[in-house]
Amino acid sequence: MSPATRPSLGFKAYLRPRVLIMLTLGFSSGLPLLLTGNTFGYWLRDEGTSLTAIGFISWVANTYSLKFLWAPLIDRAAPPFLKRFGRRRGWMLLSQIATAAGLFAMASCGLSGGLVMLGAFAFVVAFASATQDIVIDAWRIETAASDEELGLLTSAYQFGYRAALLATDALILVAAEHFGWKTSYVACGIGMAIGIAATFLATEPQRADAVTDTQLRQAPLASARGIYDAIGGPFVMFFRTHGWLALVMLAAICLYRLPDFLMGPMANPLYHDIGLSKDYVGVVRGTVGIVASLAGIASGGAFVLRLGTMRALFAGGVMQAIAVAAFAALAHSSPSLTLFSAVMAGDNFSTSFAGVALIAYMSSLTSLGYTATQYALLSSAYAWAGRTLKAFSGLIVERLSATHGLMAAYEIFFIGAGAIGIPAILLFLFLASYGKQSERGEFNSRAA
Repeated sequence: MSPATRPSLGFKAYLRPRVLIMLTLGFSSGLPLLLTGNTFGYWLRDEGTSLTAIGFISWVANTYSLKFLWAPLIDRAAPPFLKRFGRRRGWMLLSQIATAAGLFAMASCGLSGGLVMLGAFAFVVAFASATQDIVIDAWRIETAASDEELGLLTSAYQFGYRAALLATDALILVAAEHFGWKTSYVACGIGMAIGIAATFLATEPQRADAVTDTQLRQAPLASARGIYDAIGGPFVMFFRTHGWLALVMLAAICLYRLPDFLMGPMANPLYHDIGLSKDYVGVVRGTVGIVASLAGIASGGAFVLRLGTMRALFAGGVMQAIAVAAFAALAHSSPSLTLFSAVMAGDNFSTSFAGVALIAYMSSLTSLGYTATQYALLSSAYAWAGRTLKAFSGLIVERLSATHGLMAAYEIFFIGAGAIGIPAILLFLFLASYGKQSERGEFNSRAA
């Protein structure tokens, strides 16, 4: 659809019931993420846990990177005990209940139960949350009636998701300062009720269900052909559609968010080690951070719509690399409120902008009937390298600090984390250039 014929999507479009449900589901999707990641690291550092241990325990979040392994089951099988809710809503509800239970268990156990036990409950939360993400992403793509509505749902998802991240990255610090970490985690477990309510209000995507039911009739899941189609079909279809470029796409997606993932476990320990209070960090994140995040989401969506996904990916990648490297300035000298606010604003704006661009790109690559598995593959690809390598972040800082001192080690680490985003920018530039060359070749062939 050309810009001239594209319908205008004003503020009222965001008040559609389906879009509001997506906003709420986005919040439910984002709520558990940092509670097994960066915020979890802050809790551990507050209790005196070493940076090396914090880095390695962040590996529980690798579950998000492996969700493509059980996504075929989510695509085909009905959820146990909740079949009456439908394939998508049933799995959604089951995963949300499990996530809430895991958060309550983390709060009950705490570090008094031992780091291994606390890490095990964090793994339960990460697994259930990753399952929720599989279903919500599939529901978002399958329920959209048009490309324009998919854009609306994606923006709404990002708004809800970023709101949850800010709550578990900023507001929780204020709560932890005054009520303790355990009470804060209990509150987050109760917060999962928001997503559960949205699941009850959502409707099953009938068009996608019809395609899946046809596939199941032709090849039942219990048959050899059905198992192959559930597991291998999504990957075969993806590579058949995109050819050898599929490998370049996966590599670019895999590396794109690497700077943000790599710096994540060390951001909160940095605040702790330079003497910033949880109240101070929480207030700046909850004010400057939320404004910058909303601006980043709005700007990213507008950029994609007006200038295209590839240009948005390039701009987001450059901004993200600069924003991550800017954290070195906090370690260089005692940060003023102006400097800390500027770094927070840059980080939240660039992360939100890049997130919208990447989600729009990955959503455009999926095929109906394999939505959950293909999107899980793509989102796992974007997270796998980062979530694996970030475990070594604490070890890198501690090794550097042995020869350079702790603050200088932080400086070197954050500058390096920003620079590591350059390969992804170059790969997306190649994909954009190759796409233009292909279009010119097709045009010349038609003209001849």
